[in-house]
Amino acid sequence: MNSKRTLILGATTNSSRYAYMAANKLVDHGHEIVLIGIKKGEVAGVPIQNKLEKQNNIDTITMYLGPKNQVEYYDFILVTKPKRVIFNPGTWNPELIEKLEAKNIEAIDACTLVMLAANTY
Repeated sequence: MNSKRTLILGATTNSSRYAYMAANKLVDHGHEIVLIGIKKGEVAGVPIQNKLEKQNNIDTITMYLGPKNQVEYYDFILVTKPKRVIFNPGTWNPELIEKLEAKNIEAIDACTLVMLAANTY
């Protein structure tokens, strides 16, 4: 299996949230994760970062922020240069997608949890 270093934008320690479930499932499937969120804590043994520091070798960013909360992360996402950004349900953002496509970054309208379950991640 190919491990894909994945950054979760909107990470949380709340176990009822999909970002939390995705973090655990990604680790279960052998993917390295980087977590960025507003509250401190850790998920799957990985600390949630509150500061936007340049990340290297990110294959995928999986989005768990609504469109209006994504704006402050546009530059960070673009400078991170992932191969793809997965827009989970409720996160689809045409404005950001236009910026991604201009940089040849794939935008995917999907659910990380479903992709993992179906072995299409």
